[in-house]
Amino acid sequence: MSARVFTPNIKVEHVISFSDAVFAFAITLMALSIEIPELPLDLSQSQLLDRLYDLYPQVEDYIISFAVIAVFWISYHRVFNHIEGSHISMVYLNLLFLLLITLLSLTTSIVVNYGSYQIPYIIYCIVVIMASSLLVLIWWYATKDHRLVDKNMHPLFIKGIFLVLLSIPIIFSISILISFIDLDLAQYFWLGIIPMNVLIRYKYKH
Repeated sequence: MSARVFTPNIKVEHVISFSDAVFAFAITLMALSIEIPELPLDLSQSQLLDRLYDLYPQVEDYIISFAVIAVFWISYHRVFNHIEGSHISMVYLNLLFLLLITLLSLTTSIVVNYGSYQIPYIIYCIVVIMASSLLVLIWWYATKDHRLVDKNMHPLFIKGIFLVLLSIPIIFSISILISFIDLDLAQYFWLGIIPMNVLIRYKYKH
């Protein structure tokens, strides 16, 4: 009997729909990491504003982490919008990628609560680097010899997306080095993903 009988045949649309659900869960879980303090009912308006302002570091970390997951979601669909078939190896790579996406929620809660420390930041960056590297690997696997993509897909297009995806682990790796000098600067260095992506798209447009 052929071994294919025992190999799961999962349609790519099911892979994508399950992944979207995991992304939504990760963002929801991340929002729950913000701890709303119990406030006395007799606070004045100014005292209430002061207490709410104390939440600013947590909200800032949440917004940045939300932006990171949003970049992952966009990058994910940039990859899977061009994948036409499914292979069990790709499915396993995708599941591992989604595991890391859910871990982003956990590491975000650590950063939110201990944002002034470098170690939680480095742990968060390592998870981002691993997840983004897996997405690069998925794209490489799908496009190698046009295994799971259109046979007529332009090589420049393939390389352009590859470099856009690769920019994420590169930026976060550099930000870890910057964190040894200035932790706040390291967090905002992530914004470098935007101009880098613009430059790559301009260079590899066809």
